[in-house]
Amino acid sequence: MGVELGAHTARSRALAVLRIRSRALAVALLPAAVAVVLLVGGSTGHIDGPGWGVVRAVVTGFAVFVLLCAVGVALLVARSRPAMSPTVPVAEESAPDLYRMVRDLADRLEVPAPSAIALTPDCDSWLEDRTHPAHAPPRPESADEMEGGRGLGPAHRRTPAAPVLVIGSPFLWWMRVGELRAVLAPVVAGTGPSAHPDIAAARRFVRGLDAAVAVASASTRGPLTRLVLGVAGWVARIMLRACRVHAAEMERGVATAAAERAQTVDYGLRIVAQEQVGLAYAGWDRLLTRVALPAWRMGRWPSRLDAGVVAALTELSRRDRLAEGFTSRLGERPACDLLEEPGAIDEATSLLAARLFHGGPAETGPDWAPVDWAEYPDEVVDRKWRTDAARLHRVLDGLGVSRTAGRGASEPEGPTLDRVMDHLTSAPPPPPPPSSPSQGTDGGATVYEADGGPESDEDGVPATERSAALAAVLSAELAREEAATTAGPTASPAPSTASAGQGGPDLALWDDGALPLFPLQPPRTGRELLGDHVTAMVCCAAMDTAGAMPGLDWLDGPSLLVNGERSADLGPRVLSLIEEGDPAPLRAWLLDLGVRAEKPVRLV
Repeated sequence: MGVELGAHTARSRALAVLRIRSRALAVALLPAAVAVVLLVGGSTGHIDGPGWGVVRAVVTGFAVFVLLCAVGVALLVARSRPAMSPTVPVAEESAPDLYRMVRDLADRLEVPAPSAIALTPDCDSWLEDRTHPAHAPPRPESADEMEGGRGLGPAHRRTPAAPVLVIGSPFLWWMRVGELRAVLAPVVAGTGPSAHPDIAAARRFVRGLDAAVAVASASTRGPLTRLVLGVAGWVARIMLRACRVHAAEMERGVATAAAERAQTVDYGLRIVAQEQVGLAYAGWDRLLTRVALPAWRMGRWPSRLDAGVVAALTELSRRDRLAEGFTSRLGERPACDLLEEPGAIDEATSLLAARLFHGGPAETGPDWAPVDWAEYPDEVVDRKWRTDAARLHRVLDGLGVSRTAGRGASEPEGPTLDRVMDHLTSAPPPPPPPSSPSQGTDGGATVYEADGGPESDEDGVPATERSAALAAVLSAELAREEAATTAGPTASPAPSTASAGQGGPDLALWDDGALPLFPLQPPRTGRELLGDHVTAMVCCAAMDTAGAMPGLDWLDGPSLLVNGERSADLGPRVLSLIEEGDPAPLRAWLLDLGVRAEKPVRLV
């Protein structure tokens, strides 16, 4: 009953969208119809007399103008390329078991099987219609010549019969085969409504309008072209606005029908699998923001992100009592076993993730190289800390901070932790005048309350004058470095094709100027940058003078290992230094670990 109700809703809404298209066509043809009536009436003598000749000329000219505009809008809608999600295509020869599982699932649901499978570096799955000729992969000229006499044009031959199934790559590595099948059941069930002619036509029309609006908005051509595209885009925008509600209800009906149809397949297992979806999303987000992002900022991209999410979720299962029992699933067959070469696909997906979430280049190079998890501590963590420490001392040099402040002349000069701590250490603020409860300055400087302590700044965090100044200079220095990197040779080149019989990310039809499409984090504030740089300096001193080691924590990213154990109590002590100018907690921590703050450290 639910399937029929959802399908009926989808079909009725699709017809409503098509009626809007028909009405637009009728409006475009109405002046031409009036002109034909006037012309026929004049030629037969039924509509004749003073003034009718002028009316016929005006109406005919207006009709021609409207028809030309309608043809222009129709060509723009038909020729504009609909948006296509960047994915990694999975050829059938590289994943025959996966294709077989999807086809068996479609047979059980009694719906058409998807035309192809692709992976996305995100925790989501959907069907994507790629029937537009621009979305078809190029074919060899020899193949076109061989099929030239069969009566099918190239556009017709390249059009798939069903939408493409896009699967979130973390699902393949974390989920078991049965869980993946249960999660994909409602998605695959959506191919049934997609095959309905009215729904397919309505979707094509809406996608065409959306693409036309995008083309008209992004045009950077001459003034005449911009004017023509502006008018066509205005008309397309009006029709798209009229279709919006009907299109949303149509998709809701399709989703309802697909969900009801999938109730008959692995219903009990789907409830358990949905828990894994939420867990996979949490682990994937943590891995990207805490582990992958620092590597991307260093010009390295982890080549096994999907394998890393398994390690991150396993670690989460070990730490979180809510996730107890999930590790027992790891003895079952993982869904990535359905791929012939999971390593090659994981590498292609990891590179695509770096492009989507960070905006990295499409190919490896001297400043953009893959890194394995075993090399991550040395290639990313150690290099990151020493680079940040070098930048911090370079900024201090620019500010004229002495390298021997607070130490004897016989002690060695160099990039020491003492230099940083001495500069950020501030004396207690002077008490306020007794005659007034508070005082301040017009320039937004520190405001002292009656108790003599500094009030929170605009970010709500107490800060000393020196730390605020140093944070501002660090932000400017990092912005200059990032601008130079963006304008340098690491800019995104054209995408290439991956090896191992696996097609690279289908980005040939994708505008690289919009990178990154999904930035993981907003730009870091000056306070966050200062905290990162001071922490990096502390870690360098610990590694060079106390035998500490760089490490990788799957949930928290770069970490300092002291005697083989992760040090988790450094952050609050660094905050006390940069926010309050109090070095006592950090010095006690350094003394307890035997770190020599007066010794120079090695920088990159």
